[in-house]
This record gives sequence, C-alpha cells and structure tokens, in this order.
Amino acid sequence: MTMPKALTIAGSDSSGGAGLQADLKTFQELGVYGMTAITTIVAMDPHNRWAHQVFPVDLATIEAQLETIIVGVGIDALKTGMLPTTDIIELAARTIEKHGLKNAVVDPVMVCKGADEPLHPENTVCYRETLVPKATVVTPNLFEAAQLAGLPRIETIEDMKEAAGRIHELGAQYVIVKGGRKIPHDYAVDVLYDGKTFELLESERIETTYTHGAGCTFSAAIAAELAKGRPVKDAIATAKAFITAAIRHSFPLNEYVGPTHHGAYRRYEGK
Repeated sequence: MTMPKALTIAGSDSSGGAGLQADLKTFQELGVYGMTAITTIVAMDPHNRWAHQVFPVDLATIEAQLETIIVGVGIDALKTGMLPTTDIIELAARTIEKHGLKNAVVDPVMVCKGADEPLHPENTVCYRETLVPKATVVTPNLFEAAQLAGLPRIETIEDMKEAAGRIHELGAQYVIVKGGRKIPHDYAVDVLYDGKTFELLESERIETTYTHGAGCTFSAAIAAELAKGRPVKDAIATAKAFITAAIRHSFPLNEYVGPTHHGAYRRYEGK
C-alpha cells in the first residue's frame, strides 16, 4: 500500500497547537504521512503573558532537511508556514521550482497570532515576488491578504474579493482570503477565487477565542487532500469542514491560549 505523503516547511510551536505540530496532526487525521522541514522554533514566555520568542533555523539546516524529504523520500504535496527570513522564503520558492513540485499550499504567515505588524516587512515583498507565484493555493488571513494585495485594510466581502483578485494576479492558481468571524456577515466567511469566479465559503459563526493554529490547520488540511489526489475545490471543501469541526470543539490550554481540536472531524463528525 502506498500512503500519500506531504511536507510542511514551517516553524515549530513549542505549545503544540500551531506550526508544524498542527500540520502533522492534521496530516495524520486525514490519512497522510507527514514530514517536516523546520524553519524556526517558537517558544512562549509563561512569565511574560505568553510573549513569543522566535529562533530561526539556519539555511543550511533547512536545505539538508528538504534534501532528505524530497530527494530521499518524495512527496505528493507540500505546504509552507512560518518562513521568518527572505532567504528562507526564496529557498522554499526555489525548491518548488527546482524539483517541479506540485500541489503547493502557501500559508503566508507574517505574524504570530495576536500581533498586528509583520515580523519583517521585507518578507511581504519576497512572498509577492518569489513564493506566491509558485502556489497552487495561497491562504492569507485578512491582515496577510491586505499586505500581499497592497491594501490598507480589509473590512468587507468586497474588500476580500479585491484582495483575492490582486493576489491571483501575482501568479497563484487559487486564492482563499480567510475572513472568519471578522467580516460583517451572517456566517463565518472566506472568499475563494480561481481567476474566473469568486465563491463565498460559509460556515457557522463559532464564538470562541480558542483558535490557536486554525490557519495552519486549514492549510495543512488542503495540502493533505491534494496529496490524496483530490481536486483543488474538493480539497478546500474538506479542509473547511475539518477546521470548522476543530474550532467547534476547541479548548483552553492555559490562561493565554486555546488550540483547535485536530481530532474533532473524525471523532465528532464521523469522518
């Protein structure tokens, strides 16, 4: 039996709710074998209100991991998460091109949850010029979409469509701008654009602050389904159902953060 294989090029979240830990849990839940190229290690300070500490991995170490996985094993899909420097963003783009990798999901992580400024503004330019054009699917949240699209802010569904159109022009095949509960609407809403048609992806509004790792989990679910050979829009639909269940059954980890429940789709939805 051949098991589908997926790679995550992402940061390590020491608390386990986001980053490559969330990706691996998602891959496992969806029946995909996961592998990791660690780009950065993120720790949180329990003595300073969970302040994030970011420790990038050197480029040669990341390159060695990618060689192990892509040349030594092979993959059916990949996703990117936190890429903390322009050198690492460029490496991810170069690796996709060099090996002709298909099914690339780009989650353009620019800040840790709760922050409102890019980790490094120059990374936005690098994403736009090198990695987004290589993406099968790119999955920015509202802040990231505004940065990539060159918009001051995104506050409405029409703004989301404008951003999705601009990001598609950069070269991504499919763009999902994630609005969630932050957009005035009866439902939690994302906008999907394939270059021809805008689609609203609607799900129930779940009132919770326990959403740590939601973006990582959603993009990982898309990558997992693509690794299994699913069409892009079917993969996205499954990922939307997966993350909705994970948020519905999310839980507090401590007084500062609560992650999504990666087993909820299987355990409570019977999938």
